[in-house]
Amino acid sequence: MVKIRLKRMGAHKKPFYRVVVADIRAPRDGKFIEEIGYYNPLTDPVDINIDEEAAKKWLGNGAQPTETVKKLFKKTGIL
Repeated sequence: MVKIRLKRMGAHKKPFYRVVVADIRAPRDGKFIEEIGYYNPLTDPVDINIDEEAAKKWLGNGAQPTETVKKLFKKTGIL
């Protein structure tokens, strides 16, 4: 089973996240299949950049987004 989820990057107390497609058994910051975007909550306004075509392709193939990724998709208009 495949999930679309966030991979935490950045320094201590300065996180930014990459939106990745990964197997559910892989660790949070471990191996992933494809990177489809990024999310930076520290900028004002929040910086969200997601490849819409890739996201729709993976959703069409049955990948399940996490709750946070679902919210990001709704903000960017993918869902």
